[in-house]
Amino acid sequence: MTSPAQVAFDDPVEAWLSTLGDVSPAAERPVTIYTVAEHAGVSIATVSRVLQGSTPSSAATKAKVLDAVRELGYVPLRAGRSTALRLEQHGLVLYSLGGPYYSELLVGYESRAPEFGQSVSLISTEGMDDIDDRVLDLAASMDGMVLAHGTTSAEVVREVARRVPTLVLNSDPVEGCAAVNVENRRVTEELVLHLLRDHGHRRLLFVGDPDQARDAAHRYRGFTDALEAAGLVEALPPVKASFGATDVRWIADLVLADGSLDALVCANDELALGLIQQLRRRGVRVPADLAVTGWDDVMAARYTDLTTVRQPAREIGRMAAQRLHEMITRESVEADEAIVPSTVVIRSSCGCPEVD
Repeated sequence: MTSPAQVAFDDPVEAWLSTLGDVSPAAERPVTIYTVAEHAGVSIATVSRVLQGSTPSSAATKAKVLDAVRELGYVPLRAGRSTALRLEQHGLVLYSLGGPYYSELLVGYESRAPEFGQSVSLISTEGMDDIDDRVLDLAASMDGMVLAHGTTSAEVVREVARRVPTLVLNSDPVEGCAAVNVENRRVTEELVLHLLRDHGHRRLLFVGDPDQARDAAHRYRGFTDALEAAGLVEALPPVKASFGATDVRWIADLVLADGSLDALVCANDELALGLIQQLRRRGVRVPADLAVTGWDDVMAARYTDLTTVRQPAREIGRMAAQRLHEMITRESVEADEAIVPSTVVIRSSCGCPEVD
């Protein structure tokens, strides 16, 4: 986070604003330009124009904005007044910065943010002890927040949403928040039906922990939906491996000990690629002896002919940046859920012919 910059006040509005440092806020929640706009009954763009003096405003509009500033005790503290009014400060809270999904999502978010003049402050909560306090501290200096699943408690999410416009990622909708989620259930059902109907597999095992994350839970539901649609009413219990599992040797040993499996449906590509390596070391041929599928379509999946589901992580990031901007500027005030489509990608690890 940057420290406030010193600004030379060279117009009457700036000079007047500079005297407001001792005015107490009208509410306990942090006062932002969004709060001023809501209090004055105008758009955030109008507040920005009045305070910057960039374009003429009517006397009545100017009075409403300046009265709101005075009553709320609003003082732009981040990087000086003009910068604070031009930039939206976005807080982005992710579980991790490792792995292909989070890096792609972040690239997408930061590719979209400059189009709206957004500045992004990032927290990774993996291994953090004081997560809730850190998230609330960040929210106090932001115009809007994006909270990914698994980063903080539902109570903190609701508290953040009471302070600033808030969007959740890969999460069940939370009252007062918008959400951006990827399609998981239907597309996983489509993938599993391909294994069942096109390859005749009947004994399938889901590798992933439905209790770990919303995504994994919905993918497992799609898995069981497909089995039920094919008349296979009893599914094997899932092998509860986390998304970031690095040691999958025990899963490979479990598969060999069973000896009757036709296919492994993995909750993400990292699990699938790790298992393919371990199975081949044990003499199991993929896909001749056992089909394996993944989820995400990371770059390594494309080089190893892994059948998977393509999750557009960059598009999720771009959509989240735009949606939060719309909430901050009040172009949209609906706390709705946007679903980003995902697609099955057929390669040879499921038993289909290799494509040059």
